[in-house]
Amino acid sequence: MTRAQLTDAEWVLIEPYLPIGEYGPYPERLRQQFEGVIWRFRTGGQWREMPKEFGAWSTVSNRFQQWRDAGVFEALMEGLIAEAAKRGEVDLSLVSEDSTTVRAHHDAAGMHLGSGTMAALEKAAEEAEKARQKGAARRNKTGGTPQVPKREERRRVRRRRKLRLKAALLGRSRGGQTSKVHCAGDRKCRPLVFILTEGQAADSPQFIPVLRKVRVRGPVGRPRTRPDAVAGDKAYSSRGNRAHLRKRHIKAVIPEKKDQSANRKKKGRRGGRPVSHDAELYKEHNTVERLINKLKAWRGIASRYDKTPESYLAGLHLRGAMIWIKDLTRTH
Repeated sequence: MTRAQLTDAEWVLIEPYLPIGEYGPYPERLRQQFEGVIWRFRTGGQWREMPKEFGAWSTVSNRFQQWRDAGVFEALMEGLIAEAAKRGEVDLSLVSEDSTTVRAHHDAAGMHLGSGTMAALEKAAEEAEKARQKGAARRNKTGGTPQVPKREERRRVRRRRKLRLKAALLGRSRGGQTSKVHCAGDRKCRPLVFILTEGQAADSPQFIPVLRKVRVRGPVGRPRTRPDAVAGDKAYSSRGNRAHLRKRHIKAVIPEKKDQSANRKKKGRRGGRPVSHDAELYKEHNTVERLINKLKAWRGIASRYDKTPESYLAGLHLRGAMIWIKDLTRTH
């Protein structure tokens, strides 16, 4: 007998966010299907291996895809954050950002792309490659290399493989294919935002996109989108990120890199003022690292088994929603 995935108090918070169509699912089966989705991401098991207590695996899998496409899991997490804000339990005095790399299982490879989508991506990549070749030929003042059919075919195959990986948000590294999860959390190790990129993507360019997605709805008025302070490690230290925080009147709790400090001192007065950060407040940056540990407690999140990035991102929002639910049901 498989253990229950939800308590009655937790189901009360989840049920209003699950849509019921004209022809199904039946209301009495919603809970077992939702628990089946939780089981899949918690254990990392295959859909076909799902216990019979959750119903037919194909039905649960189809239901998950419908909920994913309808944005149910993201709406669930946002709604739970709004419920916590209504109770006065969301602390935006400090928001911490960080990222984590997720190894992709070989089952995650081979995402299907429609012929039209692949043709459009291939055409754009081919035009960009031709532009680079023309620029190189112009710089070298040569007529370019002659076109060899076999070589062109090998290039086309490599280009299609790269485009598939890029569309699936999978990056190649020494350890294999990976994705990277960029997230922001509050002071109580609870998630506010998730962004998924390729595994080799740098952290600093995602700092502003993650911060722009912070949106906490209160009982009245506009949603709050500006925390009092934002903490990040040295990977987020850049002039652009600091300027963005300064423009929005947000305190930056980001230490400066040694090379940046050396370059600034080398410029003298033109280098600008020394960068400082609140060392005591930076000690709380570990909250986002503890949040990542919570996320990866589910095996379906610690490793990516989903071919499409939308499915894995839906699992992230589901895991984030369950973290919020645990806190809401624990205090009330």
